Amino acid sequence: MGAEDNLQVLLQDPGLSADLKHIAQKVLNHERITFDEGVLLFEKGELGYLGVLANYIREERHGDKTYFNRNFHIEPTNLCVYDCKFCSYSRLLKQKEEGWEYTMDEMFDMVTKYDNEPVTEVHIVGGVLPQYDVPFYVELFKRIKAHRPELHVKALTPVEYHYIFKKAKIDYATGMKMMLDAGLESIPGGGAEIFHPEIREQISKDKCTADQWLAIHEEWHKLGARSNATMLYGHIEEYKHRIDHMERLRQLQDRTGGFQTFIPLKFRNKDNQMSDVPESTVVEDLRNYAVARIYLDNFDHIKAYWAMISRTTAQLSLNFGVDDIDGTLDDTTKIYSMAGAEEQNPGMSTKQLVELIKQVGRYPIERDTLYNVVTDYNDYQFADEPKPQYYKLPVIN
Repeated sequence: MGAEDNLQVLLQDPGLSADLKHIAQKVLNHERITFDEGVLLFEKGELGYLGVLANYIREERHGDKTYFNRNFHIEPTNLCVYDCKFCSYSRLLKQKEEGWEYTMDEMFDMVTKYDNEPVTEVHIVGGVLPQYDVPFYVELFKRIKAHRPELHVKALTPVEYHYIFKKAKIDYATGMKMMLDAGLESIPGGGAEIFHPEIREQISKDKCTADQWLAIHEEWHKLGARSNATMLYGHIEEYKHRIDHMERLRQLQDRTGGFQTFIPLKFRNKDNQMSDVPESTVVEDLRNYAVARIYLDNFDHIKAYWAMISRTTAQLSLNFGVDDIDGTLDDTTKIYSMAGAEEQNPGMSTKQLVELIKQVGRYPIERDTLYNVVTDYNDYQFADEPKPQYYKLPVIN
């Protein structure tokens, strides 16, 4: 049966409660669900029920298409002036011996190393330090675009922009226009964590607020540019905090339409200040993807990182609203491996990733940053690959 058939069967289930049946009918009718209904999905929606609703939306929008891209990642530093309790990646300045600080030339050398590789995007995100300021990034972006104009520059989270704009004494609108003029083409979704102050104050109180995070994205969208959004889930937050987070994103998307993709990020508890907090189960991960797909009706894409949640869970997620599992990796991105992700040394060739997607009956589509199709791999025949080519990929997107 198809996704709509499964939803019709669900609506005929005499054992389904009236409130859950009402939500299912709203999904079928393309009606927006409310905040309280979003919380109800988390509290009462069983995995199978949520999967039917989320997969109906996924297949109505994208059919069996499952997207991935090829990019590489530059992490300027893992030193940071901020002290987020959940972070296993960054090191405070007092731990400087455990960190790295790349120079402008070192970062540019990383770009040129990929000159003969079919990558479409460079993704730049890392810790916050004073020397990485507005003039630094303006020059870096200009150098990258002058060297390889077709390479899409996706760089820096609002946490970084808020810091460098404040240091430069310029407002968000001025700062984002400077970045656009320098060659920035989109911004990733990191730094969102959980918006609600009850939780944000406990896990990341010293960096930009939820309103500041949203304001920077809004200014970027006003320039006609696109961005992504994330949510760090599965730690000390409650279901109402997750829905509050999605509601704020949904409201901004109503105003601007500038978000492309929502990426739920699973909290990992290795080597950080929240190591006593247990991690979410696979079932909870899948439920969270599904609720996100149902609630964020104005977002085109829901993404899961296979390297963060494991290859098998990523395959399962494609039946729970996810239509993008990011892409081929090498083992140099450290943000999640340092936090205890399943893939400690991730590496997957394009052929392996295509097979992973096909194994669960989906169509693999290589995309660029803006979801234009680069290669449709559904009927693609691979030549013998003597050695897989691995590409760096962000794990905070």
